[in-house]
Amino acid sequence: MSAQPQRASVTFLGVEPVEVLRFVSGDDVVFVTLGCARHPMSEPTDLHADPVRGPRAELVVRLHVSVPLPGLHKRMATVAAAPAVEGLILAPDALVDLSEPIWDGAAPTALLLEADDLGDLALPEPMDPVRFLRAVPITANEAAWVRLKGADALREAWREAGIDVMSPERSAAQL
Repeated sequence: MSAQPQRASVTFLGVEPVEVLRFVSGDDVVFVTLGCARHPMSEPTDLHADPVRGPRAELVVRLHVSVPLPGLHKRMATVAAAPAVEGLILAPDALVDLSEPIWDGAAPTALLLEADDLGDLALPEPMDPVRFLRAVPITANEAAWVRLKGADALREAWREAGIDVMSPERSAAQL
């Protein structure tokens, strides 16, 4: 993987900037958010959210380098800012529907989250570790399948169809 990533910073009104790092590793590209885990995530209705304890996460998108991915960093930053802006809790098997292409001109409009190979990053006690969550781009039909049958059912459909979820040009699973 490239030692020096490309960096993009996105700022939202009232929220600290979120950076998106882009690493190239052979024929693959890895995007990682930086800033989502600054504060623990909490429900928006929790008036007494703990400022130290609570889940923290960063997003990871892994794709093959086969087409340009314009706008992907902005969409990732938007999702990474959602815990601070909307009280969204990012966790494995969560479905995040952007209702717009994940990158300009893309078929996927949603992300399915799962634990990433990066594992967790321990923080000093009493803070919870930062979880790195792989955000897999999925189509609107696949998102509907997740809502109906669950994340594992979609992953099984991908396995059965031999779908490479790292391909930005992949077709949707036939559900």
